[in-house]
Amino acid sequence: MPNVYEDTKFILNKYHIIANKSLGQNFLINDEVIQKTVDTANISDEDLVIEIGPGLGTLTCKLLEKAKEVIAIELDKKMISILKERFKLYNNFEIINEDVLKVNLKDLIKNEKENNKIKDVKIVANLPYYITTPIIMKLLEDRLEISSITVMVQKEVAQRLTAIPGERFAGAITYAVDYYAKTKNIIEVPKESFIPEPEVESQVIQLLLRDKPPVEVVDEDKFFKLIKVSFMQRRKTFLNGVSNSGLVEKQKLKEILKELNLQENIRGENLSIEQFAEISNKISKG
Repeated sequence: MPNVYEDTKFILNKYHIIANKSLGQNFLINDEVIQKTVDTANISDEDLVIEIGPGLGTLTCKLLEKAKEVIAIELDKKMISILKERFKLYNNFEIINEDVLKVNLKDLIKNEKENNKIKDVKIVANLPYYITTPIIMKLLEDRLEISSITVMVQKEVAQRLTAIPGERFAGAITYAVDYYAKTKNIIEVPKESFIPEPEVESQVIQLLLRDKPPVEVVDEDKFFKLIKVSFMQRRKTFLNGVSNSGLVEKQKLKEILKELNLQENIRGENLSIEQFAEISNKISKG
C-alpha cells in the first residue's frame, strides 16, 4: 500500500504541480503526523469537519473516512480540480473555492446543522502560515458553533497560542485565545515532513472551545484593547504603555494598580488574564 510520500509525488507529477510560495504551500508527507492529527480531532460519523486549505487532499482522505461530512475551503483553483477528481466517488465531500476569511462560516454551520443532523462541528487543517493568526481569530471571534480546532501551525506561533498567560512566550494573542479556548500541544513536526521543506519547524495544536470565558468582563472591546496596547510597547511598563495609548488617564491607572496590589513598574506580560479583566472592568466602570 503506497504511503503519503508516494501518493504526493504521484499527484504532483500527474498534475505538474509546483508549490505556490505566495499561498504558503508545503505538502505534508508524514503519515504519523496525519494520523495523530485525525486521532486527536476525535471525529465521529455524526460530525461535520471543515478543512481549511486542503491542498492535494492528503489530510482530506483520512477525514472522509471518519466524518459524516467534510467541507473543504480551498483558495487555489488548481487544487480544486485535483480535489474534485480525487474524491468524486465520495458523497460526503464538498468544496468551497474561496478565501476562508470571506466565507460566512456561521451561516454555513447553521445550514449544515439544520439540514444534515450534524452533532458536532470540528475544524481540522494544515493552516497556511502567512495567515494563521487571522484565521484562528476569525474562528474564535465569530463565536461559531464548533467544539474544537485541530491545526498545524508554525512552531513559533504554536508557542504563543498555547502559552500560559503571564508566562514565557505569552503575547497579546495568548490572552485572546485563552479567553475563548483551552489549548494543548499535540505533536512537533520537523521540516523534512514536507515537500518542499519549509524554513521553519511546525507543530500540531488543539483548541477546545470554552462554554464560557474564564473571566467576566464588562466591555470585551476595552478588555482586548487593554491587552493589545500593553504588548505594543513591551519595553515600557504596563502603566506607561497603557496611559500613553489614551485608554485611561495615568493617575487613574495608578489608583487601579494600587487597589489591586500591583506594582507600578509591572509589565503587561506579567499579568494574568484575571488581572487584565479586573483592570479592564475598573476602567470601564470608572
